[in-house]
Amino acid sequence: ADITAAGGQAAVTIGDLETDEGADGIAAEALAAFGGIDILVNNAGYAVRPDVPEWTDIPSADFIKSFNINVVAHVRMAQRLAPQMIARGWGRIINFTSVAGYQSLGMMPDYGAAKAGVHNFTINLSHMIADKGVTVNTIAPGRVMTRGVQLNQAARAGNPRWANSGEEAERMFKARMTPQPIDRMGEPAEIAAAVALLASPLSDYTTGALWRIDGGISKAL
Repeated sequence: ADITAAGGQAAVTIGDLETDEGADGIAAEALAAFGGIDILVNNAGYAVRPDVPEWTDIPSADFIKSFNINVVAHVRMAQRLAPQMIARGWGRIINFTSVAGYQSLGMMPDYGAAKAGVHNFTINLSHMIADKGVTVNTIAPGRVMTRGVQLNQAARAGNPRWANSGEEAERMFKARMTPQPIDRMGEPAEIAAAVALLASPLSDYTTGALWRIDGGISKAL
């Protein structure tokens, strides 16, 4: 609604990226709505479980599901939309991974391994189609104050070991889960700014890159 009100063109399509059929439907409807897609932002993904069990207790099915959601969904959309970018000689594919894909967090190895796979897929695909005018890059956010994180913090309210205010919760969240040099969580607009730059003609010389926007948590690498 905001895009349309500002004079832009917008369309919505919904489907299940865990399946080939779902990806087929999404791609077909997007292509029909705009007559072609120049920029693909693969931002689908999540952790399979809300809890963090011992790594020995994580079933292999969770690793498979995590890889399907966090990696194969990206592959599905790239396979369906990149060919017409290549045919026109210009395009952008921007894949999302996570700090968990390159930093040891001591938790969620299924999620971290899948996110690392996104970066490798990006590098390989970028080499395959760079000479066709299509760039492929990865953005790896750290802890960002998304709606999901806000809900996570709100769910902890009232816990005697947690905070009673949003500001205090953010401080505790950072200290316990993502200690980093920049003493705040990221904002969605800061990630969006990186997407806008990579999607623009200003990034013609950038492909196969991993952009870490993580408040400096990767300082030890």
